[in-house]
Amino acid sequence: MRSVTLKRWTWVHKWSSLVCTAFMLLLCVTGLPLIFHHEIGHLLGTEVEAPPMPADTPRASLDRVLAVARAQHPDRVVQFVSQPEDSNDLWFVTMTPTPDPTDDFRSVVVDARTGEVLAQPRFDEGFMWVMLKLHVDLFAGLPGKLFLGLMGLLLLAAIVSGAVLYGPFMRKLEFGAVRRGRRPWLKWLDLHNVLGIVTLMWLFVVGATGMINTWADLLIKYWQHDQLSAVLAPYRGQPVVPPAERASVQRSLESASQHAPGMELSFIAFPGTAFSSPHHTTFFLRGNEPLTARLLQPVLVDARSAEVTAAPRLPWYLTALLVSQPLHFGDYGGRAMQILWALLDILSIVVLGSGLYLWLRKGSAANAATDAAAAQPAGVSP
Repeated sequence: MRSVTLKRWTWVHKWSSLVCTAFMLLLCVTGLPLIFHHEIGHLLGTEVEAPPMPADTPRASLDRVLAVARAQHPDRVVQFVSQPEDSNDLWFVTMTPTPDPTDDFRSVVVDARTGEVLAQPRFDEGFMWVMLKLHVDLFAGLPGKLFLGLMGLLLLAAIVSGAVLYGPFMRKLEFGAVRRGRRPWLKWLDLHNVLGIVTLMWLFVVGATGMINTWADLLIKYWQHDQLSAVLAPYRGQPVVPPAERASVQRSLESASQHAPGMELSFIAFPGTAFSSPHHTTFFLRGNEPLTARLLQPVLVDARSAEVTAAPRLPWYLTALLVSQPLHFGDYGGRAMQILWALLDILSIVVLGSGLYLWLRKGSAANAATDAAAAQPAGVSP
């Protein structure tokens, strides 16, 4: 019975690993530069920084900031406005041809104090954009995300089955032993197993959070259908509020801030966009502690009256999504955690690469044995 169970686990480990290994290698390779995306941005000169000014410098009205941004691309509409976590002196204004989700966007960075345009960076080109798209959706949109989510699920199956098989495999060897001086594939097998145990928990966490991240679009749509439908009932049948009829965004921001004192702005979603409703300007506020800074509180403000309509708490599944996103890239613990994540990423590349090598080596050895047997005269064993 025990041997039958081990055979089943071996089958699960073999095939789950074979199917997902190439894609996991791609994700580990592309994820490595993404861990240091801010640092790489500084090196490439793509990071925008606010010029130094006295701390008491007056801030420009958000309405003026938006007017300046719109003047750069008058044929586009504002989808989102955001501020970096480490600076409230910058406004990032994202503009698209229509409010619908699209990859065709333009970004305008405006100084929050002077209202002047500082830069118009392109986030849809260059090395880091290619790395991000490969890592997130393979340039295939939602189907690519869901496919990578399936690969993440297979990775979790490979990790669990590998952990189950490690004990029986190592019962005749010391823990962590690497056999040297024999055939090279034996050394790689032992390294594969040892490094697999070393990176087991990290790979499981990164694989699980990555899988959750691939569901982001679906989770947000479900949240809108599940929790916002009651809020939007009084607006049923009304069209999207046109820009000319919208209240001051600065006044709307002040209303949202008064409703949730002590919280800071993360980003603003405008009416008709993916993160808002056709009738509201939605302000996503965050806490000011290391953990609460990742948890968002949406505040829906009526686009015409600038009055707060609702501030629903995020459900558990969106909270899990928000917590998993920074954990996936090691954004919680500063530089030390980034370095740890990078080292574990490199070890995982060795684990995945050695597993692929062992499978190819075993296949070539089996083919060689078959060819040798076929070449022998009848009745002669090789």
